[in-house]
Amino acid sequence: MTTEHQVAFFLRELETGDTWRRAAAAKGLGKLGGTEHAAVLVRAAADPAPEVREGAAAGLGRLGVPEAGAKVLPALMDDDDPWVRRRASLTSIRLGLSDREVVDAYGRLLGDPDHHLRINALEALRELGVPGDVPALVRLMGDPAHRLSGLAWAMVWDFRKDPDVEAELVRTAQWGGDAVRTRALLMLPDQPTERLLPSLLSVLAEDPSTEVRCAVAFRLAWVKRPEVRDALFATLEAERDPEMAIQLLSLLGRSGDERLLDPASRWLSDERAGPSAAIALGSVGGRTATKLLRAALTTQATHAPTLAAAAKAYGKMGRWDAVWLLLPLLDHAAPEVYESALRGLDAMADPGFRPWERAAVARALVTRLDVAPTLVGVTERVLTGLAEALPGLRKLVDRTASPIVRAAALSLLDPHNAADAGTPHDLPLFVRHLDDVHPWVRQAAAEGITHWVDETGTLPPGEERLRDRLTALESDPDDFVREAAAEALRALDDCRNN
Repeated sequence: MTTEHQVAFFLRELETGDTWRRAAAAKGLGKLGGTEHAAVLVRAAADPAPEVREGAAAGLGRLGVPEAGAKVLPALMDDDDPWVRRRASLTSIRLGLSDREVVDAYGRLLGDPDHHLRINALEALRELGVPGDVPALVRLMGDPAHRLSGLAWAMVWDFRKDPDVEAELVRTAQWGGDAVRTRALLMLPDQPTERLLPSLLSVLAEDPSTEVRCAVAFRLAWVKRPEVRDALFATLEAERDPEMAIQLLSLLGRSGDERLLDPASRWLSDERAGPSAAIALGSVGGRTATKLLRAALTTQATHAPTLAAAAKAYGKMGRWDAVWLLLPLLDHAAPEVYESALRGLDAMADPGFRPWERAAVARALVTRLDVAPTLVGVTERVLTGLAEALPGLRKLVDRTASPIVRAAALSLLDPHNAADAGTPHDLPLFVRHLDDVHPWVRQAAAEGITHWVDETGTLPPGEERLRDRLTALESDPDDFVREAAAEALRALDDCRNN
């Protein structure tokens, strides 16, 4: 059957066929028909059967005549049947319709009970660069469907400077339902926040919704006014809800204000709020905070998340006994505690360990260098400059199966970072690992050779053979290995010339 015959068939079916045949004919006519058939599909859009109206909407999209679509699609987007509304909205997007009637129809669809239609409307309006029905758009930020609320949030953010959107955010922040009110509060611009201070301070103290109060606290934390900061501290002092306490401790916890001591001490034993309390105590410092954190670190009943936060905070404080409290935590069963103890030691490494701490830290960390692959870099930082770690590292280089650990160990043996009596004899280790299958290890070995030559000021034994191996690395697949090899060859040249 030729195309002309098929089109003629579809036209007859639209006149005489049953419901499903009329619907199929409308879709078929859109696929095979021409511009002259747009009027037929416009008439089909008024068919009493929703299946045919849906088919007409689909046909108009396939036919690709925007003028025809503009005549009937806005009405179809208000159709009683959700499938008709859905197809009409998709066709409007496909045809790129942007006239006032279509924009208004999209705005109405923002409140449609079908979440697919709400998504279609959001995406269409964002593409058109208009917010549509502003109250409906803002309400969608509280939609229980995560994808919908996320799309609405992003769109409101895009239009947040629009006067209508800003006014609706202010209204919603004052009187909206809990979910959308929370999001509106978080997005509230600075000037309306200042204007709404009395109302927000009242919500902070009295609102029954923890989620709303947390959002108010977050917004108020950015207001640089003494009375607002006093209100936040007063709320924290009287707080009994763990979630709100976490929010307030997190917002105020880095201020170092001594008003944190009492509430933080009360929440330190709470399973949920304990970590935030530990961080707050660490920021305050002083005798009371030290005593409380030390007790948390030495009490078996301390929950692992709180123990982890306390370990990191205590390390940052750098107290005289921090090393001896943190080292035992490296054997804790919870990975988060091990990591925080390590990061606490890392915070102490910058100012440097005391002479009587160095050997203990070196012994503990060399044996644990390959405990957690993601923390090798942190461990390497702690060990950098600890000559007490070098004997153990020399043994580790050839024993470990981890290329990351081999590279770290070679970097720590590099005399540019640390040195002891055995350093002049480390050259064979660097040379041997120039042939390692892993590029990071080859790079560390080449850099070690560069610094060995620079530090000792002597040419290594077997210099010519070493040159050949370094020259071969100049064609390595990885550019950072090639650069390290070239640098080592330059160091050999400079040493020979001097």
